[in-house]
Amino acid sequence: MRTAPPQLLLLGSIASVQFGSAFADRLFDRAGPAGVVLLRLLLAAIVLNLITRPSLLGRSRRDLMFVVAFGLVLGTMNWSFYEAIDRLPLGVAVTVEFTGPLVVAVLGSRRALDAVWIVLAGGGVALLAVRGSHAGVTVLGVLLALAAACCWALYIFLSKRVGAAFAKLDGLALAMLIGTLVAAPAGIVEGGGELLKPAILAGGLGVAIFSSLLPYSLEITALRRLTPAAFGLLQSLQPAVATLAGVIVLSESVSLTLAIALLMVVTASVGSTLAARRQAPVIPAPEQIDPIGAGGQ
Repeated sequence: MRTAPPQLLLLGSIASVQFGSAFADRLFDRAGPAGVVLLRLLLAAIVLNLITRPSLLGRSRRDLMFVVAFGLVLGTMNWSFYEAIDRLPLGVAVTVEFTGPLVVAVLGSRRALDAVWIVLAGGGVALLAVRGSHAGVTVLGVLLALAAACCWALYIFLSKRVGAAFAKLDGLALAMLIGTLVAAPAGIVEGGGELLKPAILAGGLGVAIFSSLLPYSLEITALRRLTPAAFGLLQSLQPAVATLAGVIVLSESVSLTLAIALLMVVTASVGSTLAARRQAPVIPAPEQIDPIGAGGQ
């Protein structure tokens, strides 16, 4: 991967996340959204903790509080997003959820022009909520996707704190265990005995690999050779790739409302990225990279 073009690696990460979410959707009828989230977080946490073998020795109370908060947000973000895609077309859910990191990026730049991007993205979400009912869009689904967007914004803040306090992936590994506990009650209720069936376990492992472990590996390699502008521009493709995954895997249709809303959010993301001044290479701490994709996905 180190010799491959970083743009190609990041595109692979985006595709892996979105198609992983689409395949997760196909498991909902048997294990429920919360059950699939539980399997995804649990299996990914097991693999990551076996690799990192994190230790709590010498950790301050403040560090541990950040890890717990990080894990709570991580679990809630995944849970709310999977509940959203059970009620919305995948492209719609990702378009709404993508407003979380977009707002964080825009607010961080503090430019008057960035208010335009917020209004544009907000208009896209409002359009989906008001005019999207004929395309399978529900108000509850949009609210759940907005909850995931808020969690993604908090995730960005907390990942920086955890990444600064913990070396390598230790903080992320511990946070994923906390996230698993968050999803466990609802996951057990919704999934029940289905969670122990080999076919569902295999599907959950596949979702964990394609939505968590593989995209994380691709991103962490790509980000070392990408500028923030290039990273932001490629990330702007998340809603579009999600829509494509929904069409291919879930046979979803693309309505005019979805196409317009998606264009509004993607334009806001591209505009805010191009308006950014800094072009320095981005080499984030491991925990600063979204280990579950898109977001929050």
